[in-house]
Amino acid sequence: MRSADVALSPLYSRLENLSTSAREELAGNILPFWPKHGRDLPSKGFFGSLRYGNEGDAAEPRSVVMTARHLWTYSAASRVLNDSSWMDTADYAYAALTDNFVDRKHGGVFWSVHADGSPCVEKKQIYGEAFALYAFSEYARALAEVRKDGEAAAAALDHARAVWNLLETHARDRSGGGYVEARARDWSATTDLKLSGKDIDCAKSMNTNLHVVEAYTAFYRTLSIAFPDDIDLLSRVAASLATLVRAMTEKIIGSDGHLDLYFTQDWKPIGDIVSFGHDIEASWLLWEAACELKNAALKNGIREAVLRLAEISLAEGVSDASGALDNEIHGGRRDSTRVWWCQAEAVVGFFNAWQISSDERFLDAAEKTWNWIMTRQKDAEGGDWHASVAPDGRPLFSELKGGNWKTGYHNGRCCMELIERAAHSGAAAMRGQSKESES
Repeated sequence: MRSADVALSPLYSRLENLSTSAREELAGNILPFWPKHGRDLPSKGFFGSLRYGNEGDAAEPRSVVMTARHLWTYSAASRVLNDSSWMDTADYAYAALTDNFVDRKHGGVFWSVHADGSPCVEKKQIYGEAFALYAFSEYARALAEVRKDGEAAAAALDHARAVWNLLETHARDRSGGGYVEARARDWSATTDLKLSGKDIDCAKSMNTNLHVVEAYTAFYRTLSIAFPDDIDLLSRVAASLATLVRAMTEKIIGSDGHLDLYFTQDWKPIGDIVSFGHDIEASWLLWEAACELKNAALKNGIREAVLRLAEISLAEGVSDASGALDNEIHGGRRDSTRVWWCQAEAVVGFFNAWQISSDERFLDAAEKTWNWIMTRQKDAEGGDWHASVAPDGRPLFSELKGGNWKTGYHNGRCCMELIERAAHSGAAAMRGQSKESES
């Protein structure tokens, strides 16, 4: 087969179309939105609340999660798109994170601050600490790879290393496994555990542990790429990450193939919520961790579990021909709202399941969900994506456009994952087609 014929093969064309669409969406819609509308320039931070009409509320406290997500997104985008101009927003977010959120007395980061930078909620919510670690790690990588600034990269990684050490010292449950939900400002035990108003007060949660997996994966990756000589730290991070991935698959995935969301200290499940978005997100984040570690035994041990999460998400979470993923089942009642982050994670999760299994149904599902996003979830007039959309495609304008929980992280990462994964799988498809032509 000639090279032109390879490029025009059906599979290659599908992957190329996904990659091109994702790149255009990322660079043309998602990334320009947040520097323009999300930054509160007088405070040198980001608006904790952004209403439709792109009007920010300067009085709303700002969360470390939001700030770290901005830092991660623009750091990663500068690398994936090979466009250093996005580092300006990453630099802005890094300054906001280090100037206002880093607790210089006890270490770690505050959960939220006021517009003037003073602490609002001082406790160490482990979910927030994980996002700080995630963001510091990606920023260090971007500084090393995009800016070629090893000194600045090392300084950013020092922040990441400090958070990692605190999590290992104060948040890890070394007897029962996993990481606890929260600590007080001084890292002592606290009864103030709840992550948000939507969550159950619990000792451990799926969501916190999943994002510790995500953060440790990014930390390990940056160390491997930019600081490979720190063999001892690499070994310790790898051991912690592998242990957590095993705990996730053994303790958090229920017998029905869905994630249990909330737990007592000894991993007894609390509540009856099924979260389709978290199911599919976990399927690819757990697999990514095992792949990053290059741990064949770990991959073999979790392969069935992550594919089952994707299979059940497709069978039970996608309720109609649109390809959109429903939100959740709570108290036996199904919520079919199409939430922005659920759609983003569905695209990546289904694509990942196709890469693992070669099951065409998963690639079809990823394409369908992406089509829903481009035709319904995307806010073509206001920019970025609608937070929530009804099953009939109507945007729900009662939701905030952005703020403490909604940034360009989920949808931006979805685009970046599509760009990189489609390139990898497209290259493999071309190699395969070339081999066929030679035979």
